Amino acid sequence: MEAFSSKDMAMKAQKKILSHMASKSVAHMFIDDNSSEVLDELYRVSKEHTGNRNEAQKVVKNMIKIAVKVGVLFRHEKFSADELSVAQDFRKKLHQGAMTAISFQEVEFTFDKSVMMELLAECRDLLLKLVEKHLTPKSLDRIRHVFNHYSDPELLTHLYDPQGTLWPKLGKICSGLNRMIEEGKL
Repeated sequence: MEAFSSKDMAMKAQKKILSHMASKSVAHMFIDDNSSEVLDELYRVSKEHTGNRNEAQKVVKNMIKIAVKVGVLFRHEKFSADELSVAQDFRKKLHQGAMTAISFQEVEFTFDKSVMMELLAECRDLLLKLVEKHLTPKSLDRIRHVFNHYSDPELLTHLYDPQGTLWPKLGKICSGLNRMIEEGKL
């Protein structure tokens, strides 16, 4: 007997279509203004740090594609009970990472890049564990790309330098993260 499911086919089509639409302008249609502002600042940070507009766009586009695909999987209830437990762990770790990023920005001389790098690596690994059975190797590589990009020690050092050019952007990112936490979105 053939294992055909129109529901599965629709979900695959949604993931495919939405991933092709994952541009900055389309992102504004799918995510709230606050999240969009944080993504815009993350783009600016990447662009300024790397000096490469295409790389910065690719990182943010990959981030959007990942978020859309995970959202589609949640909406279609594709995660098992064990995977939902991993999702909860990921959410907690992401929340901890956001709180840590904010704390490092607000309290002078507390920044520790190894702590941020470890938190981002743990988030990456939990997200990979969550979606490994549901997404293609290319999508898994996108996850690695995003987390590896933002956990780069040089980028983190540049970002958290109070005298550096990225410091004002970090302030905007942290303000956005604070609002997301207050709204219960992070």
